Amino acid sequence: MKYVSTRDTKRVVTGAQAIAEGIAPDGGLYVPESFPALTAEDWEKLRGMEYAERAAFVLSLYLDEFSYEELLGFAKEAYGRFYGEDPCPLVKIDEKQYFLELWHGPTCAFKDMALTMLPHLLTASKRKLGDKGKTLILTATSGDTGKAAMEGFRDVDGTAIIVFYPSDGVSDMQRRQMITQEGKNVCVCAIRGNFDDAQSAVKRIFTSKEAAEKLAAHGYKLSSANSINWGRLAPQIAYYISAYCDLVNAGEIKQGEKVDFCVPTGNFGDILAAYYAMRMGMPAGKLICASNSNRVLTDFFGTGKYDTHRKFVETISPSMDIIISSNLERLLFEYAGRNDKTVAAWMDALKKEGAYSVGEECLARMRELFDCGSCDEEQTAQTIAYYFDEYGYLIDPHTAVAAGVYLRGSEDGRPCVMVSTANPYKFPADVLAAVEGKRVDDPYAAAEQLCEASAAEIPQPLKGLDKRAVRFTTVIDRDKIEDFVYEQVADK
Repeated sequence: MKYVSTRDTKRVVTGAQAIAEGIAPDGGLYVPESFPALTAEDWEKLRGMEYAERAAFVLSLYLDEFSYEELLGFAKEAYGRFYGEDPCPLVKIDEKQYFLELWHGPTCAFKDMALTMLPHLLTASKRKLGDKGKTLILTATSGDTGKAAMEGFRDVDGTAIIVFYPSDGVSDMQRRQMITQEGKNVCVCAIRGNFDDAQSAVKRIFTSKEAAEKLAAHGYKLSSANSINWGRLAPQIAYYISAYCDLVNAGEIKQGEKVDFCVPTGNFGDILAAYYAMRMGMPAGKLICASNSNRVLTDFFGTGKYDTHRKFVETISPSMDIIISSNLERLLFEYAGRNDKTVAAWMDALKKEGAYSVGEECLARMRELFDCGSCDEEQTAQTIAYYFDEYGYLIDPHTAVAAGVYLRGSEDGRPCVMVSTANPYKFPADVLAAVEGKRVDDPYAAAEQLCEASAAEIPQPLKGLDKRAVRFTTVIDRDKIEDFVYEQVADK
């Protein structure tokens, strides 16, 4: 299978090239030339597989340069690092509500589902391309991607990774996970700004010929661990297909019945993977895009206008504190009839004017599949309390955004899978405040009290986090990101 850029369909590359490059030179994102269709026989096979086998099967349909056996080896090694019997268990709440827990990996966030696979895919892609040079993974994070990427690429030969995060825009647990990260090839730096500032700077470096030349002088080529990289996005498709198989296997639905998915959404990668699964034949009813107080996506699906001229809000669901949702470009490419010139014009308007409109006809077609909603801070906390009081089930603030949107907007009667993106102990102070009505600002003391109140175990990766040595303390202005990258490369 070949891949094209959303901004220039004449640029055609292999899957290995798409993964190795991360982003197209024109700033576009790589998408598959077509979507493989799952047959009835495929679904029967998938239902009988364990998760690693399902992931390898799905990836093999997109990455035909890789054998199924090769991908299965990667998947077994990646998901063998997860705790528990199932990397992504589906938890039934009642006859219509299910939570897909994606946080049983080494960093307790859904990013592990892809970022334990990406290092295998990237290094293998380089081998297939005959590329023996070094790769610099450059990544912006709103909280979870950074830790998961550094953990995934830690001490991987031929790679170095630099992560930028907003100094005041992540939780204490997320920050501590990043600044204590082990590994000879990892580096993390805080910026005075928000996630969008970091992401925009990283994108500029990716599309700068001068930057490419400077990095090449030190033997490096760029790639990304953000979901702009196809190798990061593709593994996420598998867990939607797996969840559907689990529902059928459990007798909750029959094969072919439609299911809704409600996804807490920031950069749009997670819900885009659900859309791709639907394009492969997964019977989806509605894909519900759930936003926090930074409701740029809710407003977009409501009006057809993407407008970044708004106040940026720091919330208790910081991984969703994003104004520019990069992966929306891939969805727009499909709904624009794969017209690269239209997409390029929209993205140019976003860059120059901070806004664009897709028109009523395009919006109407998107609304046939996509629904939307948002949760403010009070509603998010109330949702955490509701699921704990009503079901004895603990959820984190990001998952609560999705659940809150579902509770206030579900009318079709179909089963709904809500995507649970982080372990609640990554945000213990906020979760404790919601379920107990008291605030304990020390996250480690809050975690202990939350454990006593809920009997839910603190996951092993977060235990003793406050005792680990701090390795990274640098904070820079957002306009110094590029200089910082060159300094780090020069020192290696």
